[in-house]
Amino acid sequence: MPFSSLAAPLDVELRPDRPALLRVDSPPDAPAWAAEHREALRAMVTEHGALLVRGLGLRDADRTGAVFRRLAGELMPEREAFAPREDFGGGLYSATPWPANQPMCMHHELSYTLDVPGLMMFACPTAPEEGGATAVADAARVLEALPASLTERFEREGWLLTRSYNDEIGASLAESFGTEDRAEIERYCRENAIEFTWRADGSLHTTQRRSAVVRHPVTGRRCWFNQIAFLNEWTLAPEVREYLVDEYGADGLPFNTRYGDGSPIGEEVVELLNSTYEAHTRREPWQAGDLLLVDNIGTAHSREPFTGERQVLVGMAEPLRLADGRPTPEASAR
Repeated sequence: MPFSSLAAPLDVELRPDRPALLRVDSPPDAPAWAAEHREALRAMVTEHGALLVRGLGLRDADRTGAVFRRLAGELMPEREAFAPREDFGGGLYSATPWPANQPMCMHHELSYTLDVPGLMMFACPTAPEEGGATAVADAARVLEALPASLTERFEREGWLLTRSYNDEIGASLAESFGTEDRAEIERYCRENAIEFTWRADGSLHTTQRRSAVVRHPVTGRRCWFNQIAFLNEWTLAPEVREYLVDEYGADGLPFNTRYGDGSPIGEEVVELLNSTYEAHTRREPWQAGDLLLVDNIGTAHSREPFTGERQVLVGMAEPLRLADGRPTPEASAR
């Protein structure tokens, strides 16, 4: 089957509605195989945005972690998590917990942080009975498909993420910041351009403004890079949103997104973003032992509803501080 010179000597299958697929013949030493083919694999991820490797037999955390580190070196610890993950050590985590019957819509991992992972790695020790794909979407094509009036506003203003930490829903302060010490949390917020307020009940409220459109540091493509739809109240199931608003108030939701000037984002905009993502989604059902590599800047990913047991392990690597990660007049003029 034809393949790009970037991918030689590995042969990748290209299909319009699915991520690029590379089949391998169960190497006896998967970490050694990953190290040997690292450069070719990384080139394929840059070229295609995502690559599914089938046949490595990643059925446990130790083997998975070893493969991840051979591919990308040191893994990133997660900061500013919005939901707690199981930590397997050394930067290897479980997938973010999310109700099995609800989709986790398209997003770029930690796109609200200043230091974002350039590479996402997923492995599937246990595949679900049905559904549960980690689907992907090309961020440059999504940007091109959205109305110019909308993307120009977001490019000019950026987007706001607001968070209200509490002890009942989402990640705790320790899980998000790695500490409960107020002085350390405040130091982190100042160093990472996060505005913060301690409320009378001792809870923390934060706001951060980030760019919605960035230029890929390798390919130069302009990418729709954010979590505007994923972390917005209108993406929540209606009954969940109603409960949270009743419980915490419209300004006390665990997380929400707004236009960069602070204006609320309407339900119709969120529906448009999610439908545009869906029109550009590529999906391949997981098989046990699969490895999925995703260029986190150029490609969004999601998690689809599923039945049965599903285990996916996650590693984040190659941290980047994007030159245009925060909206500025200069960035808006590009």
